[in-house]
Amino acid sequence: MRARLAPLLPWLAIWIPLGICIAQVVGFTLYTLWISFTPSTLVPEAGFVGLRNYQLVLATRNWKTAADNLVIYGLCFLAVTTALGLLLAILIDQKLRGENLLRAIFLYPMAVSFVVTGVVWGWLLNPGLGIQRLVNDMGWAGFRFDWLIDRDRAIYTIVIAGAWQASGFAMALFLAGLRSVDSDLMKAAQIDGAGPLRTYRRVILPSIWPIFIAVFVILLQFAIKTFDLAMALTGGGPGIATLLPSIVVYDFMFQRGYLGRGSAAAVMMLLYLLAVLVPYGLFRRWRAAKAASA
Repeated sequence: MRARLAPLLPWLAIWIPLGICIAQVVGFTLYTLWISFTPSTLVPEAGFVGLRNYQLVLATRNWKTAADNLVIYGLCFLAVTTALGLLLAILIDQKLRGENLLRAIFLYPMAVSFVVTGVVWGWLLNPGLGIQRLVNDMGWAGFRFDWLIDRDRAIYTIVIAGAWQASGFAMALFLAGLRSVDSDLMKAAQIDGAGPLRTYRRVILPSIWPIFIAVFVILLQFAIKTFDLAMALTGGGPGIATLLPSIVVYDFMFQRGYLGRGSAAAVMMLLYLLAVLVPYGLFRRWRAAKAASA
């Protein structure tokens, strides 16, 4: 019996937990979708109200502000994190001494909880005890860095903290892409007299464009699902200046007790994610089909 079961054990160890995870994700997604069409408040209620919950959510000032903030945060987070990750990857690609240590240091922020990151950056950006206070105590009394309490700039504090945490992850992806470039291409560029900057700009970076697509997709997912970082850093404030869709979902469900509206907001967040993932999936299939036909 043991000899017969031995080949099946790896499959059981993999597929049973995977099946449970898939059932949970799909099951709770469908349950949330159903709740979004009901008049549920504090507890789930049977009934059908059509798209009323979606209309109520879209009509609120909070959701409009959150949607605008998501665009600002997503674009800035994507640009800053990609630029930092690419710069770090290029620097490490120079075969520096202590490369393993540097990679560990740059990747370490990804191991830190988003809540811890938000709290620590909240201290650093607090004008009363952070960077501004330090610089003022050093003699620059006119220096101001009070973005955390500025309604127009507070959203960029989340960008700073998020980019600090995710840039190491982008670096790892870019570094893997840089190390996969055919060395013959680099030698040919050097023979032609191209300098390092031109070699990266004209030869290396264009050859790893699929890595850029993967980084963009992953970072956009991070941006859309951002919750812990924003709650710990700004709590959606000052006022509602840094609200994000995930905070609106939390507010509807757990603070106001509107399960139906909160579920509708969660479903709209899922649609935002699908707007990123579906094109990427089609792109992957197109690449696979193109490679198969080549």
